Amino acid sequence: MSLKLYLLCILGMGLVTYIPRWLPLIWLAGRDLNPRFVRWLQFVPACILSALVLPSLLIEPAGSFSLSRPEFLVAVPTLIFGVLTRSLGGTVIVGMLLFWLAGLF
Repeated sequence: MSLKLYLLCILGMGLVTYIPRWLPLIWLAGRDLNPRFVRWLQFVPACILSALVLPSLLIEPAGSFSLSRPEFLVAVPTLIFGVLTRSLGGTVIVGMLLFWLAGLF
């Protein structure tokens, strides 16, 4: 491929990446949003994180569902610790310690 084609490809990828981000900002700038819609938007990050994390906790590499995966068994007490203490650092340490202990058994 020529340099010109590479540059066009990079420019196209940049446009495809940033146009979907700019359009809502331009369209919603200066507008008052419905408070119910704003409240709904607050749940989007948690939903996205759940959609990314849960499959790796619950689905075996072969594709079958399992509640006995070590990752899931470690995630449950770690989640409980995090909810009770609200300590990010403590939750990370507990999760790492439990994962290490799970690897020993």
